[in-house]
Amino acid sequence: MQNVRYLILLLFLSTPEQIKPEYTYIKSLDDVTLADLPLVGGKNASLGQMINALSAEGIRVPHGFAVTVNGYARYIAYNNFAPQIAALINQISDTNDLKNLKKISTEIRELIENGEIPEDLSDEIEQAYQELSLQYNEIACDAAVRSSATAEDLPDASFAGQQDTYLHVQGIEDILFYYKKCLASLFTERAIAYRKEQGFDQEDIALSVGVQKMVRSDLACAGVAFSLDTESGFRDAIIINGSYGLGESIVQGAVTPDEYIVYKQTLSQGFAPIIKKQLGQKSTKIIYGNNRVPLTETVSVSSEDQAHYCLSNEDVLELSRMVMIIENHYAQQYKKRNRNVTAMDIEWAKDGIDGKLYIVQARPETVHTSGQQNTLKLYTLQPDQSNVSDTLLVKGISVGQQIVHGTARIINDLEDIEQINATDIIITDMTNPDWVPAMKQAAGIITNQGGRTCHAAIVSRELGIPAIVGTQDATEKIMQGQPLTLDCSNGAVGLVYDGLIPFTVTTLQLDNIGTPPVPIMVNIADPDSAFKTSMLPTSGIGLVRLEFIITNALKIHPMALLYPEIITDPDIREKIESITAAYPSKIEFFVEQLACAVGMMAAAFYPRPIIVRFSDFKSNEYYNLIGGSYFEPIEENPMIGFRGASRYYHERYKEAFALECQAMKIVRERMGLTNVKLMIPFVRTLTEAQNVIEQMHLNGLDRGVNGLEVIMMCELPSNVMLIKEFSQYFDGFSIGSNDLTQTTLGIDRDSALISPIFNERDPAVIKMLTKAIQEANEVGAYIGICGQAPSDFPDLAQYLMDIGINSVSLTPDTVIPFLMRYTQ
Repeated sequence: MQNVRYLILLLFLSTPEQIKPEYTYIKSLDDVTLADLPLVGGKNASLGQMINALSAEGIRVPHGFAVTVNGYARYIAYNNFAPQIAALINQISDTNDLKNLKKISTEIRELIENGEIPEDLSDEIEQAYQELSLQYNEIACDAAVRSSATAEDLPDASFAGQQDTYLHVQGIEDILFYYKKCLASLFTERAIAYRKEQGFDQEDIALSVGVQKMVRSDLACAGVAFSLDTESGFRDAIIINGSYGLGESIVQGAVTPDEYIVYKQTLSQGFAPIIKKQLGQKSTKIIYGNNRVPLTETVSVSSEDQAHYCLSNEDVLELSRMVMIIENHYAQQYKKRNRNVTAMDIEWAKDGIDGKLYIVQARPETVHTSGQQNTLKLYTLQPDQSNVSDTLLVKGISVGQQIVHGTARIINDLEDIEQINATDIIITDMTNPDWVPAMKQAAGIITNQGGRTCHAAIVSRELGIPAIVGTQDATEKIMQGQPLTLDCSNGAVGLVYDGLIPFTVTTLQLDNIGTPPVPIMVNIADPDSAFKTSMLPTSGIGLVRLEFIITNALKIHPMALLYPEIITDPDIREKIESITAAYPSKIEFFVEQLACAVGMMAAAFYPRPIIVRFSDFKSNEYYNLIGGSYFEPIEENPMIGFRGASRYYHERYKEAFALECQAMKIVRERMGLTNVKLMIPFVRTLTEAQNVIEQMHLNGLDRGVNGLEVIMMCELPSNVMLIKEFSQYFDGFSIGSNDLTQTTLGIDRDSALISPIFNERDPAVIKMLTKAIQEANEVGAYIGICGQAPSDFPDLAQYLMDIGINSVSLTPDTVIPFLMRYTQ
């Protein structure tokens, strides 16, 4: 009978008129818009909206159809389920009673799954499925059967993951089978609890089910994208997570995905601002099941594929443009409905057959949409022991920007959860949607697996509790009942400490912060903290140290990347090969990663200026980089040895300096981040100044071209005495108080024996500072200070402002206390 119907439909659809059958329970996604949300649910309405409104702008969405809420109503009425469901729901008085919640949920789901689909409904589903298959020239196309609730994906209530989705469904029997399972998933324990928490009437909720052509991402990759930074709420970034195979592996937390960040503002100007590329741990992937049962299976990823990014740069940029188109469109749509929606949560998939990128879902991002933009809450750890790192247990990916205390509650299975207390921190391999009722009662979450778009991360954000995911071994290193401090206050890396380490919480109304006499800037070492730090009321970044980035992110001596054949140690060679495996060449690894790190900070503060100092390692510090021992001299006093400007034109390092220059060209020219100024450290003589400027010219960085400003560190007596002469080569100066104190007083600041003599407020140092500022003012050159002294001694900073310094740059933790002095 099914084949006869198929042949009749095939002949029918082959006629010139292409007349489609009249449906009572079905709507093609081609005919759906957001206005149809009450009929087809949030997910289907969003898919239809994109197909109708955005296809012409290059947004590819797989076709499909929605079985409307009328189908749900028909099914429930035909089986007379409503009275039974209502009676069972009424038995739930407390959603924290997880045992009873699970019992009721199981009974309702079994009831619905065992019902009979009325013939008129099943016939329409069959006809629509055959029509979809014909659209793709297949007899029985592979499809995703997706739940779409009427209260799902709303701008102020995200029901993401609350109902079920089934992938790689083929044939009408399976379509009908999983249609019933989707209907039943309206009453999972997580969905029931979530609706009660959000204040929705259980009887007012209905479900539509979407049947959508699968994208063959099992042969390529898939993931999610957000049109803002999910942690800080920074709105000018696009965050993309991707992994091989079907996208479920990311949501389930089975992998730590690759992560890419793209800056919106210069992307819209035609630049290519990929400001972060971080390789994930993609050891497994989900693909189609070989024998149809199960529908999908998890397999291992080859070591070669694990070592490479799943998306090319071109893919990342194309996907980012799609995200911006979708975000702008939905912002306009929701504005018409008086909704404040400016950010989107998007699912994407790449087809391994046609090589194209597709959007398979777009919903409003709800965590940051209603956030108070003028309020800043700062969490600061205040350890009472000499070395807090001694108590560090594990670290992972930070979610939530909070610090909490709690007691470790190790959970190996959902069955282990009876009663979670508000002081419990759940420690587990990975959560899934069934854990939500328990998660909402916990103080925090720590998982072995997952990335920052996995289930645990998404739910933690919605619940407003901190989480650390992807720790790898938290369940092994943390003991049951152990007191913990969970610290998510330091950017992308979350830390878990043994014991209850004191911390403070400061809530600030940024509108109440006063204005100091000169611009206040901030010193930054960690690119991952840039988005959060950019929300401080500062005028830009006064110091970015490239050597910190090289040490923490790149780890390899740049000359070892240029001349790997010199390295004879097989272990070192293997480390270098492993770290750089994702790139076509070792040089490209260094240049692109360095550019991304600087680009991240420049984008965070754009268009405010940031001053990037070329690397200022000492030879002993360079020596400790991977491969460094093959290229660095042994010096008795590296503090005043082969460092700073003297390296940039020297045969032993100038090729590495050229790589630094290439990276800065990428930031300014490819990424379009012209707010980057460049700074030269430890310039001893005028000849050195001339030599460095010449090296920059040879590497395509010319002062004044495209607005490039070059700043010189003022940290030597020779700098102070020759400010006027140095100003011929530089656009301004930035005082390094640590080195100026060292060179003025003749102190090796690495020496513990004479450290008590080191004093930035020594009269000789104060005279140097005063003369530098006065001389710079006389010649009309910019002069600021980026050293540690103003952060440690606010009175010194005030003195410098009083005598005419142009800017003061502070460490992030001292910015607010400093500015509070000027608050009325």
